[in-house]
Amino acid sequence: MKLKIIAGNANIDLAKQIAKKLGVELSGATIGRFSDGEAQVKIVDNVRGADCYIIQPTSAPVNENLMELLIIADALKRASAKRITAVVPYYGYARQDKKSEPRVPITARLVANLFATAGITRVLTMDLHAGQIQGFFDIPVDHLYSTPVLLSYFREKNLNDIAIVSPDAGGVERARAFAKHFNADLVIVDKRRPRPNEASIMNIIGEVKDKACIILDDLVDTAGTLAKVADVIKAKGAARVFAAASHGVLSGNAKQRIQNSSIEELVITDSISILKDGPTDKIHVLSIAPILAKAITGIFKDESISELFV
Repeated sequence: MKLKIIAGNANIDLAKQIAKKLGVELSGATIGRFSDGEAQVKIVDNVRGADCYIIQPTSAPVNENLMELLIIADALKRASAKRITAVVPYYGYARQDKKSEPRVPITARLVANLFATAGITRVLTMDLHAGQIQGFFDIPVDHLYSTPVLLSYFREKNLNDIAIVSPDAGGVERARAFAKHFNADLVIVDKRRPRPNEASIMNIIGEVKDKACIILDDLVDTAGTLAKVADVIKAKGAARVFAAASHGVLSGNAKQRIQNSSIEELVITDSISILKDGPTDKIHVLSIAPILAKAITGIFKDESISELFV
C-alpha cells in the first residue's frame, strides 16, 4: 500500500516537515477557490488503494479550513483511496463539547459526524480540549499529547523551585501530570467566566512566592485569562512566570496582551500556523512534526503507537 501525505492550506509548513521526517514528497493536490469563495480541490496524484493522510488543523479561518478538509477527504474517497486519515493537530469547535445551558449545540460532536460522512476513516489529533471528545467519533481516534516536547524544553532551562499553575479547575489533571515530572508544586486558579473569552480571577490556591511558575493550558486564544493569571501570580511574589500551551490560537489582540503581561515567555507548538501580525519576541514555537511523523509511520505499518500516548 502506498503512503500519501496531502497538505491542506491551514499549515503547509507543518505538512512539509512531516513529509520530510517520513522521507516522502507531499502528494500533488490543487486547492483553490471559485470566484464565490467555494473550495475547489483536485488530487493530482494517483491515490487508488493508497493510505492517505491529510494534514489540516481546523484553525482560523475555522470554517474555511474545516470545509477544505472535508472536501479533500471526499475527493480522496471518490478517487478510491483505501484509507483516509485526517491529521488534525488542532481540532476546532472542541470548546462546545456539552450542553452547558439550554438551546446550545454540541459542535464537537457535529464536526465528528462530518468527518465520518466525508469518508475519513481515522483521526490523528493532539491535546483535545476535553478527552471525552474521542467518544464523539464513530471512527478510530489516536489522541496524542505535546507533553514530551514541552517537558524537554523546560528541562533544558534548569529552573529551580518550580510551580505548575493550572489557570482553571478543568486543567488540574493536565497540570498535576506535568508537575510530577518536575517534582513541582501544583497551583490552581479559581476562575469564573461570566461570558465567552472573558474571565475573572477569584483566588489563587497554592504557593507561588519566589517560585518559577509555569502556567499550563491546552490552548491560548485571546490570552485574556493567561495575562490576568500571570499578573496576579507575579503580584503574589512569583520569581519568574512562563506559560505553555499546545495550541497557539492567538486571536484578536492576544500577542499584544502577552507582550504587555508579566509572562517572560510563552511556549507553544506549531499545531497552528503562527501569523507574524504582532509582537512575537515573547513567543517560542516548538515543532510537533517528529511526534506526528512517528504516529503516521506506526499507523501506516499497522504497529502500536501507544508509547506516544503520554
